[in-house]
Amino acid sequence: MAKLTVRAENSSLCHFPYYGNHKVSIFNSSLRPQRLNLLAHKHILKLRVSCSITERQKEEAAEKQRIVKGLKVNGELGKNGGLVSISGDELGEAGNGDKEVGFEWGWPPWKNLPQRYKLIGTTSLAFVICNMDKVNLSVAIIPMSHQFGWNSSVAGLVQSSFFWGYALSQLPGGWLSKIFGGSRVLEVGVLVWSLATMLVPYLAGFMPALIFSRILVGIGEGVSPSAATDLIARTIPLEERSRAVSFVFGGLSFGSVTGLLLAPPLIQNYGWESVFYLFGFLGIAWFSGFQLVKEDRPWSFTEPMSWPPSFSRNKSLGSSLGELGTSLKEVPWKAFFRSKAVWAMIYTHFCGSWGHYTCLSWLPTYFSEELNLNLTEAAWVSVGPPLASILVTGIASQFADSLISKGVDTSLVRKICQTIAFLSPATCMILSSLDFGLPPWEVVTILTGGLALSSFALSGLYCTHQDISPEYASILLGITNTVGAVPGIVGVALTGYLLDSTHSWSISLFAPSIFFYLTGTIVWLAFASSKPQSFSEGD
Repeated sequence: MAKLTVRAENSSLCHFPYYGNHKVSIFNSSLRPQRLNLLAHKHILKLRVSCSITERQKEEAAEKQRIVKGLKVNGELGKNGGLVSISGDELGEAGNGDKEVGFEWGWPPWKNLPQRYKLIGTTSLAFVICNMDKVNLSVAIIPMSHQFGWNSSVAGLVQSSFFWGYALSQLPGGWLSKIFGGSRVLEVGVLVWSLATMLVPYLAGFMPALIFSRILVGIGEGVSPSAATDLIARTIPLEERSRAVSFVFGGLSFGSVTGLLLAPPLIQNYGWESVFYLFGFLGIAWFSGFQLVKEDRPWSFTEPMSWPPSFSRNKSLGSSLGELGTSLKEVPWKAFFRSKAVWAMIYTHFCGSWGHYTCLSWLPTYFSEELNLNLTEAAWVSVGPPLASILVTGIASQFADSLISKGVDTSLVRKICQTIAFLSPATCMILSSLDFGLPPWEVVTILTGGLALSSFALSGLYCTHQDISPEYASILLGITNTVGAVPGIVGVALTGYLLDSTHSWSISLFAPSIFFYLTGTIVWLAFASSKPQSFSEGD
């Protein structure tokens, strides 16, 4: 009779992540010893194999005392699962022999993480770089305006040109993500915007070329939200979705913080050109690293997923190319625009983007000119809203997922989160725009709090695309984000024009944002829904 016991040299390392549902069993053998071959991942694990002729009663007692519980290995698993295989050679050298087999820990440490976590992590990192390349101009525009003699209208035109490309690429990004998969579209987008960012210093003296380079940056970044939405819809179940969306899109806030912190010292020490060189290089480095992460395919979904039965994963490149001619016709465009929930998402996205993009572009200038802060101080206080947003994002996602897991209606959860996201900044902008004689740092604190709470939208609006249709989530986000990019084009430029005309920050920056926050809340509460929709022709 042979007895197999499993002993970990370090109990914290004794685990089998991919075979957690199998159990170790004590198997019978003849007096002829057997050989044990372990074909598992490289963990530090030692197997002690002892062979002796004992009473059968001791087998059950030994099984209850196993160190590794819940992992059963038998001959059939060895053949099919690839964990253990048994051959007909000797198991030990004698009837009572011990033999230990050791394994080294695999590198890198995250190698054995589920593929969806690695993809979500790298996608969030891409969004960090995305907003670094977005906010660098909002800081660099101040010395650039002085060097080239730009007034507020021209500065607004330069900053708004990013959103031209951003708006144009939303629908194509969603469509391509559905066909080729979000990860493929994302990596191309990062490469495009990074190369275009590095071109800005060479083209800054020639306005048409500068605007074109910023359009390219907008195109590259414009496909990224739809690509990320497609990736989340393919890999993340409903009960984890708020956290996944918050983690990925929360990278935008972290990117804003990082960009606003790094840009001023870089500009002061190495010139405004340095931020475009460095931030562009980071995107190219990300592109190279992402090639290693995506090589871990095929994706292995070991946990139960909330998939519709007809929803397919990434197709091969050849089959994807074959569908390009007919895929647009297969998208139920009419069904989308017959849905009140879709229209609610469109208008709400527009309203949220107006406040977000105008503040992202003009707050450093507002702090510098209206509150009389220097470049470094203006950049530092501009860090406040995105930095606080990182904290709020984590709280909001846990809050939303907790309510959903307790059985609260998903639509109600999304409405609560989005209402907080709109009414909070609207209230704080009203307080900041009224002449209460508040000192600058109190105004900064009020605006920081309001804009940080707007991050509740990541657990509201930004989850609704996946809620109502995982299959078409990337295209739906492409639709809403196309409209949501319009404030970047119109609102950012209009703010500069109104500022030149009225010389009032309350009228040019705050009043339009307050209007859209309030009306967006009304529309969202009246028409938004997270109820899954098939968008078939019969709907």
